Amino acid sequence: MFNLAAPPDFRGLDPHVPVTVYYRHLPHWRQEGATYYVTSHLNDALPEAKVRELKGLRREWESRHPPPRSKDHWESYARQFAVKAERWIDEGHGRCYFAEPAHAKKLADAMLFFQDQRYQLFGYVVMPNHCHLIVKPIAGHCLEGILRAWKGYVAWQINRAVGGSGTIWQQESYDRIVRDEEHLYRVVQYIGHNPAKAGLPPDRWYRWIHPRWQQAGWNFVD
Repeated sequence: MFNLAAPPDFRGLDPHVPVTVYYRHLPHWRQEGATYYVTSHLNDALPEAKVRELKGLRREWESRHPPPRSKDHWESYARQFAVKAERWIDEGHGRCYFAEPAHAKKLADAMLFFQDQRYQLFGYVVMPNHCHLIVKPIAGHCLEGILRAWKGYVAWQINRAVGGSGTIWQQESYDRIVRDEEHLYRVVQYIGHNPAKAGLPPDRWYRWIHPRWQQAGWNFVD
């Protein structure tokens, strides 16, 4: 039985607080005060053939699940999408900017820049072509704005360093509200194991857990 106490400042899905949902390629659930698990990847992390395959899977899913679609239908689709996409992303396609320590530091610094002002960042894992994070927006700030700000800044920094231009990120991130402490623990261990699962050497990935969470017993378990 899971018996680890909730870490400081974590709040999972609250059944008594309204949830809003919007859809793009993926469904996105939003709840005031909730903690999110987010995956963002570079715009060339998925080869074109895999992008076409995902679009085909979306069309097939839509034909099998005509409107109106339930929350459970969308959750099932999002999980299927994430499993396939993350497996392909872990293969290390694209420019893999964050395999370069200087670029990985730019990303880590950007994610922590507005810590405790706009959001509370509880943990992250930076992979060569994508990143995972656990974050809770502070009241008055939305997850979309938070992600847009640091992704835009990191793109500007990297483009300046490599002489590039334009966006480097896939526009849409995958995100989920973390349901409860048990779900949170699975997320922490999943992202913590991601580098080993992808077969990466130690110098090609970076990870961090908030020190107060570590003190409360919330750590990556290798």
